[in-house]
Amino acid sequence: MIKILLVEDQKLMRIGIRALFNDYPDMEIIGEATNGKEAIEKSKLIKPDIVLMDIGLEDISGIDATKQILENNKNIKVIMLTSHIDDGELNASLIAGANAYVIKDINTDYLMNVIRMVNDGAMWIDPQMVPFIKDKNNGIIPSRQLSRSAFKQSHSNLTQREYEVLKLVVDGQSNSEIAQTLTISEHTAKAHVCNIIQKLVVDDRTQAAVKALKEGLV
Repeated sequence: MIKILLVEDQKLMRIGIRALFNDYPDMEIIGEATNGKEAIEKSKLIKPDIVLMDIGLEDISGIDATKQILENNKNIKVIMLTSHIDDGELNASLIAGANAYVIKDINTDYLMNVIRMVNDGAMWIDPQMVPFIKDKNNGIIPSRQLSRSAFKQSHSNLTQREYEVLKLVVDGQSNSEIAQTLTISEHTAKAHVCNIIQKLVVDDRTQAAVKALKEGLV
């Protein structure tokens, strides 16, 4: 059972998020907090596995609350929740120690999978943020600055078409957009993305994009 502390200052939002977990027996919200200070104190008291942290809190920001929670207990993992896209907040969240950055319009099943992946030790960034990672890397994801030939040598099992698809994934394109760009079917685009994820030994397309950036392909 994954134990979760929900931090959200809006009552209706808390009710809605809590209701999402009724159909997922492998995880449970064991506590709620309405502000950053309460989140810090409750994380000490109930020791959750995961904190679902709203960034826009009224007393102190979710980012500052994350810093203090992790200073008290480094075993807790924090998933940042936000309703808007902001590359500055993304960088600040990762510097604070957050394990994931999620836009609130995420699909419910996808969110539950993110929680499971983060609980298992993975890092996850919403695909909508990939273009910002590419354009403003600021050292959050350190690049090894390998040459393209060195990357290809390290990942020679990727086909030329898969390299083309990977670059479009890094650009933040969906499967349907990739299909249009390369004049292939959406089913074929999806198959290429699945092959890339498997060959790069990552969990999803976002991690594939991040790995490509780190390894210097793009």
